[in-house]
Amino acid sequence: MSPIVLPGERGGWWHHYVCPAHGVELEHVGLLTGEFPSGGAPCAHGCRIDTADVRGAWTVLAHQACARAILAAASGSPDERAAATALLREYADRYAALGTTGHNGAAGWMLRGRLFQQALTEAIWAVTIGRAARLLGDPVPELTAALAEAARVARDSLVAEGRFRSNYTAWLDAAGAACTGKPEWLDGRHGIFAHVVAATHPDGWEWEASTYYHSFVLRAYRHAIKAVPGVKVPATVRGRIEAMADVLRVLVTPGGLLPSLQDGPYRRAEWDRELAELNMKPAPRRPVTVYRDAGYAILHAAGVQAIVAYGPHGGSHGHLDTLSLYLYGDAVPWQPDPGQVPYGHTQWRRYYASTAAHPTFSVDGLDQAECAGELVSAGSDEITVACGTAYEGVSAVRRVALAPDGTLRDELSVTTDRPRRIAAHLRPDAPLTVRTGQDGEVHTGWDAGLQGTHTASGAAARFVARPGPGPADDPQRTRTHVDWVAEDATTVTFRSTYRVER
Repeated sequence: MSPIVLPGERGGWWHHYVCPAHGVELEHVGLLTGEFPSGGAPCAHGCRIDTADVRGAWTVLAHQACARAILAAASGSPDERAAATALLREYADRYAALGTTGHNGAAGWMLRGRLFQQALTEAIWAVTIGRAARLLGDPVPELTAALAEAARVARDSLVAEGRFRSNYTAWLDAAGAACTGKPEWLDGRHGIFAHVVAATHPDGWEWEASTYYHSFVLRAYRHAIKAVPGVKVPATVRGRIEAMADVLRVLVTPGGLLPSLQDGPYRRAEWDRELAELNMKPAPRRPVTVYRDAGYAILHAAGVQAIVAYGPHGGSHGHLDTLSLYLYGDAVPWQPDPGQVPYGHTQWRRYYASTAAHPTFSVDGLDQAECAGELVSAGSDEITVACGTAYEGVSAVRRVALAPDGTLRDELSVTTDRPRRIAAHLRPDAPLTVRTGQDGEVHTGWDAGLQGTHTASGAAARFVARPGPGPADDPQRTRTHVDWVAEDATTVTFRSTYRVER
């Protein structure tokens, strides 16, 4: 195996690994060398960033990369296993020196770790270390015992705060299981089995209704259960975990695109690696699938996957996107959820959580309130949802239906209590052309064959096309944004049809 040099410092908060100018995650370089990149961490747009926060974030990523390399070596040749054992012993010494108290650089809101600012980050690292140690017969019992105890203390803190169902808990329990192999981390009062029931909906979604945190928690569950061979998983828990996997199999397109609903990276190499652990395969395409607890409906037309998001949305891991309509092809994100930048970039994070970033409706250019829509009807070929709390004095209804010829039909009606500026948003991540005919009908052409036709009634409405930020993996990528605007209106209905040209 190639030489691995462990970082000599405590890790910070990985979300600070972001370019302050461009909002992109910085490049992952030199993670196994033990040395922060000379001249600063590089940005895809040419910047080099060297700050205390970025150094701390790089150190987190380096610790995680070293742990993965140790795990890979632990199942390798005798020489690789010996090298992995030596590195684990080095980590045991390092943790004994650095990880005896809570991290003194952590922000006040964080559940504090020891080697890392966040206990969550430490737990993820500890799962990998624990797996490697157990493959090698646990040559560092003092380290695995210390990591399990740190996980227990952090979990008990969450429980005391009434936050048991936090996604942190899943990884803290998984860390305890990976480091000890003891069933109490699964079947104990605050173990994985209890967390599965508390933190997931009957429809299979993790309670935050975020694709990223859903996959994140599912991975923790699987690691924890695998760490305790022979454990008997209750049927209720087994069924809920399988339902979680089914959610991803329904969401992923035949071409392998997984929509990043609510919060999390739009596109990130690390997430791709994590998703590979789940071995997702698309489920058979049902025309309409409704997740009543999470507030999503998924429709499959001829070559189009549409997702209607109707809530409850908002909050720390939510976006203000009630009644959004997301459109995906088999391998192309025509109108996706834009995802989120690393949380350390306050300005871009605020934008990507906003209503303006999403293909929903807005009134007077304001953000929607944190709110929940409602399911009005769901049939074999249509879904109708409504919301009356996104803006005071405003109600909206969205109906999306599949026509027999494979066309997708969308009708969004908005009514207000006084004349206001009502807008429907198109937010592509594909080249988009807009053409207005003499009769006012608008035609859109989306890269890779999607064609749209758009008309409005109840009030005059015009398409306003302008450059806008692309999705969150690179806010500097320009896309054509459209605000379909009715000025000084009290009611307007926006109608669109979409079809794929073969």
